Amino acid sequence: MSPARIIILLVALVAGVGAALLIRKPAQGPAPVARVEAAPTVPVLVAAADIPVGNVVAAADLRWLDWPKASVPAGVIRRDETPQAEQELTGQVARFGILASEPVRREKLIKTDGTGFLSAVLPSGMRAVAISTDSRGANTAGGFILPNDRVDVVVTMKGNAAEGEGEAFLSETILRNLRVLAIGQNVQERNGEKVVIGETATLEVEPAQVETLFRAQKMGTLSLALRSLKDAGEVAAGPLAEGAMTIVKFGVTMRSANQ
Repeated sequence: MSPARIIILLVALVAGVGAALLIRKPAQGPAPVARVEAAPTVPVLVAAADIPVGNVVAAADLRWLDWPKASVPAGVIRRDETPQAEQELTGQVARFGILASEPVRREKLIKTDGTGFLSAVLPSGMRAVAISTDSRGANTAGGFILPNDRVDVVVTMKGNAAEGEGEAFLSETILRNLRVLAIGQNVQERNGEKVVIGETATLEVEPAQVETLFRAQKMGTLSLALRSLKDAGEVAAGPLAEGAMTIVKFGVTMRSANQ
């Protein structure tokens, strides 16, 4: 047999043996899939729909929502801790607006016991006083003052000008940094409305400031000056420093001077 044929036979033999080995080798199955276990959850009480400020909470306004146990916010109501929370909170009044699916916190609700909303949410020791404003918004920063804004109260009075110069008007800031409780009948921004027009503004004041507002309302026209949010932390105060006195001429406050 010629060497060429021997080489051909050897190549064919090796190829056959390789093919046989491939056929006998078991086929590999699909790669194993990693199992991902779901993180443990706990039911948390949330709002089923938007709950506006001042609304009485109904049972349909609340629902339980599974929340990852490892990231439950502090202060929310959990079903494993308070299973009867729905019945307990039904009938309470929203002190602040609660959005749909937002966890419900007890500090956002209040029991009114049949009293009005404003008296229920008014802090202890404070008073709510309504003052007249221009319904066109001219006396309320163009109508852009909303509930929970901070304002200064300015009184404008008719005074006595110098001889021969006719009438004069005087303006003075009588109270500063007061919280607006309501504009007209609105105690919150409604339906995304940015301008709330009303003929009255209800302000949160200290007892001693009530008399100041009532006197100023009789003496002249009251206007509200909107304050920046950055100034909201300042302590509410009147315009006069300690040890100052008010000079009154013909029943009208003219100026302030140190004693």
